[in-house]
Parts: sequence; structure tokens; C-alpha cells
Amino acid sequence: MLVRSNDTDFPFRAHSDFTYLTGWGSESEPDSVLIFEPTADGHDVCLYFRAPAGRDSDEFYANPQIGEFWIGRRPSLRVVATELGLATRDLTELVPETMDSALAQRVAQELAEMRLVKDTWEIEQLRAAVASTARGFSDIARVLGAIAGNERGERLVEGAFASRARLEGNGVGYDTIAASGAHACILHWTRNDGTVCAGDLILIDAGVELDSYYTADITRTLPVNGTFSPIQRKVYEGVRAAADAAFAIVKPGLTFRDVHAEAMRVIAELTAEWGLLPVSASEALEPENQHHRRYMVHGTSHHLGLDVHDCAQARKEMYLDGTLTAGMVFTIEPGLYFHPDDLTVPEEFRGIGVRIEDNIVVTETGAENLSVGIPRTADEIESWLG
Repeated sequence: MLVRSNDTDFPFRAHSDFTYLTGWGSESEPDSVLIFEPTADGHDVCLYFRAPAGRDSDEFYANPQIGEFWIGRRPSLRVVATELGLATRDLTELVPETMDSALAQRVAQELAEMRLVKDTWEIEQLRAAVASTARGFSDIARVLGAIAGNERGERLVEGAFASRARLEGNGVGYDTIAASGAHACILHWTRNDGTVCAGDLILIDAGVELDSYYTADITRTLPVNGTFSPIQRKVYEGVRAAADAAFAIVKPGLTFRDVHAEAMRVIAELTAEWGLLPVSASEALEPENQHHRRYMVHGTSHHLGLDVHDCAQARKEMYLDGTLTAGMVFTIEPGLYFHPDDLTVPEEFRGIGVRIEDNIVVTETGAENLSVGIPRTADEIESWLG
């Protein structure tokens, strides 16, 4: 456990690789270890964790970190063995060992690459996480009008979503971004201490993490007063066009980075059409130029699963240069960000930040947008907020 403040610890979350191998999510016990012992035809696998201590032990009453008097009952070895289908032993029986750092890195890489393709159960978990996240966004939509003008309205938005995440899952999959006005131009704005003003857009990037640890990762950009201004609508629908174009090409056999390239093609065309580039769209897309990237600086996609940025330890040739395969799940999230002090754009654009992020599963014949049910078009959003 990591100390947050004196005798207050950060909430425990098992390592995602541990959960992937064991199936033990939010109910997992701190300090647990999964051991693979080589055999002639494979491995014997055993899960070691701290078994319950009786009321006759000092630990039960006197240890505020792990004593059951303080933190509640721990599961028995038998119950966990039955639920997970794994042999279990008490942690006290484990002989401490260390893993060579190079071997640890190799194991992390192998597991990341194993996790690139999700099975049917994993996809259903992600589908459920998206459905819960959709309800969280609906919670925000219901209260957004009442939040307008509050000095720390961004935190009220964050709180509305957090309630849903705690009700239906383990919590949020990552720190919620509730970025109103020009804060939307700050890619990882998680302070969420700003005012939510009528007339502004608010960019909300949030996801529910289930008890299984599988998480959604969805972004919607909403007009606080319920209606997009003409310039807000123009930028928003431009970003949606880029997202739709990227989604349209997803199918098995495509290279992962091609999804980003397709979104960037549309972003370059739009920013050139709006007169924001010193060159044509085709010239901007040349590797040595990339003028449009001033307004869209991040990648369009990342894998999704037990980690919000899943499979990050995979080799480049398996990830960015990898081939799309049925069962892969990733985001499509283009954006446009015009900082309030950016003199390269007309004043009407300044301070507008828009991102649309959906969760996509590759199918045998194409792709499915798991989050398509959360309003996406400007017209849908205005009707939803109304």
C-alpha cells in the first residue's frame, strides 16, 4: 500500500497483469502473488495471499492496515480457490524471491501483447463498462444547466459522474477530465476547479471501471447552455467528421496507425479550408510539415481494456505498426484545440477545445462503435440536453 498522508493510504488496485492472469479484480487482496512453477508439460500455478487471521491473533485487533477488526473480513483460501479455479496458499508460506529486471520487462511485454486481442467475456465487460459510462454522462446532462455559474462547477460535473462509477463499478477508470471553456484546450486537465459558464463548451473525458477492472474511456463535448454557437458547431462537427472517417476504415488487416492517418487527413483538410494553415492540406500532410498538428497534437487511438491505455508495453510492431485483428478494442478520439492566446487563428476560434472519443471493437467484417448510443452529433446533443 502507498501512503497518501500519514496513516491514510491510497486505495489499493491490483496490477492489471495480475488481474488478467487470475481474474481477481476489485476484491483482490494486497500483497498477493501468483507463482508459476515449471513442470515437464507446462506450469503448476498457485496464488498466495494473506489468509484471514483469527480473533485470537494480535493482527486481528492491533494492526490497522490489515487487521480484520479495522478493514473487514478477508476471503478464505478455499473460497478464492473455488471462485478463481486456482490453487491457493497462505502468503506466509511463500519464500521471497526477486525477478531480474530484464525478465520482468520481457514478461510485461509478453502479457501486453497477449492482451491486445480480447475474448468474448472481455468484450462483454467492456460493453458493460461503456453502458455504465453512458448512464454517467446522462447524469451529467441532467444537472449541467443547474451547475452553470458555479465557481467550481467542473468539480460538480466530476462528482456527478463519480457517483455513477462508484454505484455501478469499482470507481472511475482514470481521473475524470471536466474541462470547461479554455480548459478544454489543456489535454489532461484534471484539476477541475473552474467555473462552468453558460455559452462555453465543456469537454468531459470519463470512464467507469467495473469491479473486473475493465474500463470505458469516452469523451463528449457539450454546450453548457444546451445550444452550440455557430462557430462551436462548426468545430464540433469538424471533429466528428474526422472521427467518422477514421471509424469507417476500421477492419481486420488494416494497420493500427492508418486509423490515425485517416483522422489527420480530415483535420488537415478542415483547418486548410478554414484558412488556418499557411499551406494546402496535401502539403500540410507531408511528414516534414504537419502544420495542422498544432491544433491536434495527440494520437487518435489507443488500446483499451484493463488499463485505460492498455497494452502499453507491447512492441511497436505489435501496436502502432500492428495489424488490426477481430477482438481488438481501442479508442478513436480526434480533437481540435485552439488556445485562447493562439494568434494563428481568428479570434472566434480562440478558447474552443473539442474532442469526441468512442470505444471501438474490431469485428470479423469491420468494426462496432460500443459507445455510439451516447449522443454524438451536434443535433443529437442539443436534443439530449434539452
